[in-house]
Amino acid sequence: MLDELARRTDKVTRSVSPENFTGAKGAGGRATEGTGAQAAGELGRGWKISPSIEIAPGETAELADIAGPGTVRHIWCTTAPHRAWRGTLLRAYWDGVADPAIEVPLGDFFCNGWNVFSQVSSQPVAANPNGGFNSYWPMPFHDRARLTLENLSAETVVLYYQIDYESGSVPADSCFLHAHWRRSRPVPYGETHCLLEGVEGRGQYVGTYLAWATNSPGWWGEGEVKFYLDGDTDFPTICGTGTEDYFGGAWNFDVSGQGYTAYTTPYLGLNQILRPDGLYASQQRFGMYRWHVPDPVRFSEDLRVTVQSLGIGPGNGNGLPHRYRPTSDDIASTALFYLDAPAASGRPGTPDLLELEVD
Repeated sequence: MLDELARRTDKVTRSVSPENFTGAKGAGGRATEGTGAQAAGELGRGWKISPSIEIAPGETAELADIAGPGTVRHIWCTTAPHRAWRGTLLRAYWDGVADPAIEVPLGDFFCNGWNVFSQVSSQPVAANPNGGFNSYWPMPFHDRARLTLENLSAETVVLYYQIDYESGSVPADSCFLHAHWRRSRPVPYGETHCLLEGVEGRGQYVGTYLAWATNSPGWWGEGEVKFYLDGDTDFPTICGTGTEDYFGGAWNFDVSGQGYTAYTTPYLGLNQILRPDGLYASQQRFGMYRWHVPDPVRFSEDLRVTVQSLGIGPGNGNGLPHRYRPTSDDIASTALFYLDAPAASGRPGTPDLLELEVD
């Protein structure tokens, strides 16, 4: 991409924010009222009059409505309070289609699904102190792009945001970004958690974020991540060797003398470890991501993705030092993929606040 910076182009850069809701040329900083008007005092127009918006309980704010063709290049946002991360739903609609291609809790889209800040330093997603969320996933569209945020919580959410995009032609074979969110609370004993199912068409799977809470003692991450490609039924084409292996770690993420050890890299990480406090935070909770940027999982007909809830238990009388045992953990997943259609089959139902809650 650095090479691309040196090339001429006919595309133009625009940006939507509370200081320029339309992204129009020369329309930024013209607000005369907004959330910053009182703090700006006598500074006047152009001095941070409208840096944010307020979203009342039950309301949906339209963040951007952009005529195409074009590509969303960068999204930055932050909220007050932080617990809005699991109390709001981010949606994106492509090319005038009624169903959202992206419908994900705001925090989960930025790898912060537990309402507690966690640093993420990856290529497509960065989460910076204290709750500055950034996405660099390319989001091309041909005719129209709409992004919204729905507030499901009982309190007003203050949202600061900026959506940077390019207007101009996109290749005819460009696919649309999709993101599906699912939660198993808990995974039924002996079953698997489904990240994606029923997706039909051609595209590539590009990312996984899991917010995982353990409900059993012992090590929890033996489950295999499986990709069922293009007609696979009982058995997948791609089958991993364990949960921590899929996220680029090994041996239980356990470093001698310090236990579970967080890390964040350009394409994968265990970015969050929340330990019990003996009072209200009763379980171990983890956040982890894997971006298939250099290694996309390509499919031409259909795709299903699962992960097993599987741990390790003590051995038995036959001399086995340990045994694998199914668990019933709480797993919430965000699955990102590009598809050759602006709407995807197999989209899960819209979650309500009780399904989202983590407090």
